[in-house]
Amino acid sequence: MEGARTVDAFGRAQKIRMIIFDVDGVLTDGGVYIGAEGELFKAFNIKDGMGIALWQRAGLKTAIITGRTSKMLEQRAAELHITEFRQGCIDKRDAYKEIKEKHSLTDEEIAYIGDDLIDLPVMLQVGLAAAPADAVVDVRDRAHFVACKTGGHGAVREVLEFIMKSQGLWRDIVNTFLS
Repeated sequence: MEGARTVDAFGRAQKIRMIIFDVDGVLTDGGVYIGAEGELFKAFNIKDGMGIALWQRAGLKTAIITGRTSKMLEQRAAELHITEFRQGCIDKRDAYKEIKEKHSLTDEEIAYIGDDLIDLPVMLQVGLAAAPADAVVDVRDRAHFVACKTGGHGAVREVLEFIMKSQGLWRDIVNTFLS
């Protein structure tokens, strides 16, 4: 079953060339695990990672804008070959503007996946705003696409597949694994 969406989500998705992710509650389940020495741990979903790799294989760009700062996130972003990486951004609008201008993109060519109020200012600007199923109500109400899956449990993959299917890219991606 695919996520809930407004009538225009499919048309909006056809124009997307870059996707920007929030991290906590989107790429992770929002949990922060603290070790005995005070080290922080987060769990990332492998299917989301594969979705990002397939997205990039299709020639599309990726970015992360997050409010927190984390060494483990730097490592994960490097593993995923994220095109643009910004952390420590409480107000995400400046980072969004910088990324958009650097890549000569319009708002309509950018998707954003967020789950909490801090994400709303960027979500209201982009061409396709998406949210995991467990995003806060005010975010879900303003998203063009709401995944059936929750943050850290495949919501990113679901959104990426929806966009790639809307652009006619998905069948070719699947076929590369069948031949």
